[in-house]
Parts: sequence; C-alpha cells; structure tokens
Amino acid sequence: MIEINEQEYGANIAFDELLDENRQPRPAARALFNYLNALPPGELESRREAVEAAILTMGITFTVYSEGTNIDRAWPFDIVPRTIAKNEWLRIEEGLKQRLTALNLFINDLYNEQKIVKDGVFPLEVLAGSKNFRTQCKGITPRFGVWAHICGTDLVRDKDGVVYVLEDNLRVPSGVSYMLGNREVMKRLFPEIFQASLILPVDDYPTQLYDTLAALSPRETSWPVIAVLTPGIFNSAYFEHSYLAQQMGAYLVEGSDLIVDKDNCVYMKTVTGLTRVDVIYRRIDDDFLDPEAFRSDSALGVPGLMRAWREGNVGIANAPGSGVADDKVVYTYVPQIIQYYLNQEPILANVPSYLCMFEDQREYVLANLDKLVVKPANESGGYGMLIGPRATPEERDQFAALIRENPRNYMAQPTLDISTAPTLAGNQLVPRHLDLRPFVLQSDRLFVTTGGLTRVAMKAGSLVVNSSQGGGSKDTWIVDTEE
Repeated sequence: MIEINEQEYGANIAFDELLDENRQPRPAARALFNYLNALPPGELESRREAVEAAILTMGITFTVYSEGTNIDRAWPFDIVPRTIAKNEWLRIEEGLKQRLTALNLFINDLYNEQKIVKDGVFPLEVLAGSKNFRTQCKGITPRFGVWAHICGTDLVRDKDGVVYVLEDNLRVPSGVSYMLGNREVMKRLFPEIFQASLILPVDDYPTQLYDTLAALSPRETSWPVIAVLTPGIFNSAYFEHSYLAQQMGAYLVEGSDLIVDKDNCVYMKTVTGLTRVDVIYRRIDDDFLDPEAFRSDSALGVPGLMRAWREGNVGIANAPGSGVADDKVVYTYVPQIIQYYLNQEPILANVPSYLCMFEDQREYVLANLDKLVVKPANESGGYGMLIGPRATPEERDQFAALIRENPRNYMAQPTLDISTAPTLAGNQLVPRHLDLRPFVLQSDRLFVTTGGLTRVAMKAGSLVVNSSQGGGSKDTWIVDTEE
C-alpha cells in the first residue's frame, strides 16, 4: 500500500487536489489510488526509474538559467498525476475561452480606435506606461482580429477551493511540449490505468495548433507553408520548438533562414531555391523579431518581417505587439475588459491585486511587504518577484526602493496558500504546491487543451513552480467520473 507522509500532510493547510481532509482520494483520483495501492512493494519506485530513463531516451530537456550554464538537463517529472473532474473542468474551459476572446478584442482596440481608453474603462496612464505597446503595430488588424493566437493562462487554487487566474501569457508562452511529453511517458509506464479510467486525451494539440496557424495563411491553399521561428539551440525551450515543428510537419527555422524580398513576402532558403512562407509561429520576443522595426542589433530576427506582416503577406503567431495585454498591471483590469467587450461577468476570478502606480495602493503595499507577493509588470518565469513572508528584511527594503523608483512597474497580491498534490519522495507521498497552465488557441475558432501543464514545486514548502527556476511537472488528468 502506498504510504502518505502524515507529518507533512498534517502540517499542510492548503487545499489538496487529490486528497480530501480525511486523506481519502477525491472522486477524480479514486481509480488512480486504487491502482497505486494495488502495486506490489517497490513497483512504484521501479516505474519512477523507468520514467526517468524514458525522459532521457526521448530527449525531453530544459535549461535552467539560474544554474549559470546553458547545459540541458532532463525534464524534472513526478509520476503521480494531478486529477481534475471533467464537470469542474468544463467551467474552467469556458472561462478560458471567455478570457482570451476579450483580451484579443482589447488588443485590437488598443492598436486601432482605443475606445476602451476613451470611455474611461482602461486608464491612459496604464497604457502610456506599457513597455509592450508597439507603436509599429498601430492601425493594423490581423486576420480574424486575433493577436494572441496561443495563450498559456496560469491557474492556481487557493485554500478556499476557488480556482483563480494568476496571469496571462500572451507573448511567447511555452510548456505545451512538456504537457504532451508527460502524457506520452505516463501512457508508456502506466498503460493499465488508462485502460481502466476515462482520462480525456491531449494528443490532438499539434493538429489543433496546425489548424490554428493554417487559418492565418494569406494564400488560399490546402497546405500552407508554416515555419517555427526559433532563436536557436541555446534557448531554454528549444526542445519545444523542434518538437512542435516535427509534430506539425512544419519547418524549423532561424532568422538567417528567412528573407523578405522586394515584393514584401517572406521566403525560406532551401537547397532548391526560395520557398514562400505563409505563416510564422514565432518563438522570439518582439524586440528581436525584425531589426528594421525593433532592435537594430538583433541577429535573431528577419529584416523586413514587419513590412511583410503589415502588408498582409504573412501570418505571425503570436502577432507582434500582443504583449501589451501580457502585463501584470493590465491583468488587474481583465474583469473590466471582459465586462466592456462581452457584457459578461468573468467566469474565472482574478487574484485580488494592488497597483503601486496609485498612491493609496502603493502605501498599502509598502506597509505590508511582509504579507504580499510583489511582481514586476513584464517579467516572466518567476524572475524579479518578492515573496514577502519568505523574504529577509533587507530584501523587502530593496523592493521598497524599487517600487518607489518605478511604481508603474510593480503590482502586489496576497500570498496565496496555493493548492498541493501528492508527490513521490522516496517511497512516500508528500504535499507539494502546484499551478496549472492550460493552453488556449484562437484564430477562426477557439480551442482549449484538456488540462494543461501542471508545474510543481519540488521542494517542501516552496511556492516557486517555474521550470526555469528548478520546478518540476506532473501529467494532468481530466477524469470523467460520470460513468
């Protein structure tokens, strides 16, 4: 029988995704625990070793920049999956669709009429302070009016059991290949439970992504030429770039592989000559995308790419400038954005937030740094943030100075007791904090992954789940319990 660490679980005050307050499995996890408890002694440890070997064989890697090297390491993975009941997931899915629909309307409005600003719903001073508003994009309306075609929305559950949106990732969201890899590994190592349970699939994501991108093609063709634009092998998510290109049957290219001709079309250099590219799935930040339009010293981008996009000769996902809504200050206005554009109440709640750009809220934040999480507006990967209750007085003083120096760049939230899930440590299950990143696709239609990438803090008590800072992941099972 699998053993639960009673000491760690006894001290755990967070909502646990798999176990109720009596340490009994929740409905969506019952088949999983029945299966685990039926395994012979030592079998789970043996399968964990087999999983680690499979990850190495499959080449699933990630670079952790905080280690000070650019050496890839095996993807950190916990073999006890996270389970969510299908009936709960369906509401989350609708909330994600609602959110991305409103955000794309918002982005398109900002680069055109700016009605939401004129109507006083979204403050001009917030827009004026945005580092990701690109004047080069003004006056453009991409196909379908969609700017953020691929969104990775981070969700957390507080101890009250409510699922909150923690942030929206609309620039170059990563992690979906690890979601797919996690499922592939689990199906190899635990085929029996997939036969015995109604676990909804995730395998169709590459097809859905291809269809989303193909819809952006400016040419009427059954087989548009799609290229995944990568910064190269030293990028932390290069595995994902190459994996998705291979799964979609797309070309994996770097900036030097592409040129924009005098006809303002994008071409790929091949051994047989130039081939026109219809759609670019870019995995490069705006600043480096086109040295003519943005940073002139960029060697990663394609000169003239913005001209080709502006002329409607190539589709780009996500569109340049979509990061204007990928701002933790803008995040606080998403409920109003949903209400303004859709005339609906938000299905998914935001975490209560304080904006340091406003004096009264800033003074509250400065007086309560020991209780709050403070985040910079435009950082990602968990960098540049302060977890107040776990920071030293010196660290809080340093952050206070940063806030006073540039208040527009900081927002704060209460420190949530985010949910946990059983994670295998030795031969015992221990609680570890986690979040969830589902992926939402939008072009001519909307699609949400069935679940997403569950990221888990591998250290006891840690709230940092980001893979770029040493977090791990779990497979995410959406389980149909209504058989």
